[in-house]
Amino acid sequence: MGYTTYVSRLAVATALVVGGSYGAVVRAQGETFTATASAKTKAGAQVTAPVTIVVTRPTSDTERDTVVAALKSGGTAGAVKSLKAMADAGYIEVGKKKTPLKYAYARPTSGGRLLTVVTAAPIAHLGAGLPDSQPKQGFDLAVAILELKDAGDGTGELAPAATVKVNDTGALQVQDYGAETVQLTKVQGQKAKK
Repeated sequence: MGYTTYVSRLAVATALVVGGSYGAVVRAQGETFTATASAKTKAGAQVTAPVTIVVTRPTSDTERDTVVAALKSGGTAGAVKSLKAMADAGYIEVGKKKTPLKYAYARPTSGGRLLTVVTAAPIAHLGAGLPDSQPKQGFDLAVAILELKDAGDGTGELAPAATVKVNDTGALQVQDYGAETVQLTKVQGQKAKK
């Protein structure tokens, strides 16, 4: 799955860009999510890694609007600049590598939530030479979309090195560096302990 598939799944997330409120759907104390990431190498071998996403601070509507405006006016580079100016919102850990989150925004869905987290730097460039492909200009951030369910495990996708844009309808479009989208399975959440 490449760019087209990723865009089509994210099209349902239009409200992430143009509306919705996060505060009610992420606890003030934060949350931790665990998942298993899987991708295929060019040779067809399945590679998996544990993923932990810790949200310590939800992105406010004002911050979201600032990032969206930067994305619309300056593309991925504008979004990265805007994200770097924001306080950390937690971190994403893939394998043993931790990368700070700058954006953590969710909206309610029927039977759960859709959570989008974004870093201001790529996590890894996954390509034919998994996991050591060479960086490519413009793929300067990472995006994870989690489809969280009120009951049972959720699913999601991770673009560990991506470029993003907003289309004419306000939907977020993500182009992943790799030819295969990294699938997230067994997504489970826990409230932060007091």
